[in-house]
Amino acid sequence: MERWKGRVALVTGASVGIGAAVARALVQHGMKVVGCARSVDKIEKLAAECQSAGYPGVLIPYKCDLSNEEEILSMFSAIKTLHQGVDVCINNAGLARPEPLLSGKTEGWRMMIDVNVMAVSICTREVYRSMKERNIDDGHIININSMNGHSVVPQSVVHFYSATKYAVTALTEGLRQELREAKTHIRATCISPGLVETGFAFKLHDNDPERAAATYESIRCLKAEDMANAVIYVLSAPPHVQCQKKCKEYSFPVYMNCA
Repeated sequence: MERWKGRVALVTGASVGIGAAVARALVQHGMKVVGCARSVDKIEKLAAECQSAGYPGVLIPYKCDLSNEEEILSMFSAIKTLHQGVDVCINNAGLARPEPLLSGKTEGWRMMIDVNVMAVSICTREVYRSMKERNIDDGHIININSMNGHSVVPQSVVHFYSATKYAVTALTEGLRQELREAKTHIRATCISPGLVETGFAFKLHDNDPERAAATYESIRCLKAEDMANAVIYVLSAPPHVQCQKKCKEYSFPVYMNCA
């Protein structure tokens, strides 16, 4: 991680859960981290904790609604002005709504597409432009995916969500191919965890907290810190690494596809 010290990372959905854990870990390794979310109160608190702990990096909160392209573009413009650009992009933000295929509301489907697919695509495009403008050839784009992007479970409330995560799988592979065609050394990685104990289930089942709690009680879940460790592992890999494997280091599936 030595080569990333002082460089700029963008972490979407950095206010809670996986995003917050990843942002903290990157700051611990000396990076300038722009953490964005629709509400930045929790990111501001995390930034103060990182400063008090004496971490070598810094966390910069940024308010951004990722379902709004204009806000995303404004964020990248601000990062360019204040920090030159982004060297590492962690596309972490994602959401699920309980909208089955046969009875779901269009609004819920559209919300999932906007955040889980469109925001990932827009941020990826903009971070690539940022890297090319500055002749950055060793950048890294990491998509936080899900095992739901590799298999469809028999639970109707997550079928549409699963479709958006299959899209992330395809987007990451397409990105890898395009980066290779562009003859760049910028890398793309897709990390696909199973169930991670965060507030995700409580947002999915916001009208049924008991069901949400039961989701995490059914099995021994991953922790947000496990995902942060996976991100650090990926960023620490030598620049020449190209792999697609099921990592056993963390005892959970991490599918990496690095250009």
